[in-house]
Amino acid sequence: MKNIGSYPNVRLRRNRKTEWSRRLVSENNISSDDLIWPIFITEGKKQKKEINSMPGVYRYSIDNLGQVVEKAVKFKIPLLALFPHTPSKLKNNNGSESLNENNLVCKALRFIKKNFKKDIGLMCDVALDPYTSHGHDGLLNKKYVNNDKTVEILVKQSLLLAQMGCDVIAPSDMMDGRIGKIRKALDKQNYELTQILSYAVKYASNFYGPFRDAIGSKKNLIGDKKNYQMSFLNPNEALREVALDIKEGADFVMVKPGMPYLDIIKLINDNFKIPVFGYQVSGEYSLIMNGINKKLISKNAIEESLLSFKRAGASAIVTYFAPYFASKLK
Repeated sequence: MKNIGSYPNVRLRRNRKTEWSRRLVSENNISSDDLIWPIFITEGKKQKKEINSMPGVYRYSIDNLGQVVEKAVKFKIPLLALFPHTPSKLKNNNGSESLNENNLVCKALRFIKKNFKKDIGLMCDVALDPYTSHGHDGLLNKKYVNNDKTVEILVKQSLLLAQMGCDVIAPSDMMDGRIGKIRKALDKQNYELTQILSYAVKYASNFYGPFRDAIGSKKNLIGDKKNYQMSFLNPNEALREVALDIKEGADFVMVKPGMPYLDIIKLINDNFKIPVFGYQVSGEYSLIMNGINKKLISKNAIEESLLSFKRAGASAIVTYFAPYFASKLK
């Protein structure tokens, strides 16, 4: 950095003296346009049940989704991410419920598209963990997830979601080669404008626990996911994953988790000209909420945490704080 002067001629606090001046020189800002709201859906009617491990986050039955979408539209949140809490009786080793056109996600897609048309975008995960009895993202064989056979199912799942009205297909499984296979299949079936958000950089993290509780896979999980999710020791591997997924046809890429991996978001943003999203995952959310509820930190920590994503270079943020923060902005 060049010589920029010295005290007392230079007083950096002059620009911090008033609120209007601080706004005038702010280097990063966040708006509702930057937010993606994850929604959990469940069976039944008139259901809105708080998730114990995620205070302030609920599972909604499909007939109650209207109030959620209305709120998102009102606050100008551009994209909802749908996650199912699949009943245990519908789970099996192969995750076959993922291909049922009347599963929770498909019914939710049809309901929202019928009632809200193009008012908001809908994103759906492509992975088998909400549907498998063993809690893994793919087909399990002797504690190892079979890559290529899993991809075959993920392609079928992607096509079904596109047919049901999904706008953004989001493979979160971390199988090799699935982006290219899904892109090719979508294009062949005339879904060439359906977007793909690749969870290109998904680490085998300790911050996913509350999410697994929310979709009902936590108790089912056999072993861990380290043979397909990334080691948190490896930043350079993230560059290889992103490069491959861009080549295969990804429209955007995701880094998950978020705050413990802001360096990875910046690394990717510095090296590729593609929108990079960050996922402020369930463990991050719960830690912040528990701090707020115990009055150890203020609610201003929410804005501070979200701005850290923007500062690192994220184009958008998947966050359970989306409705709260969007309402505050409005």
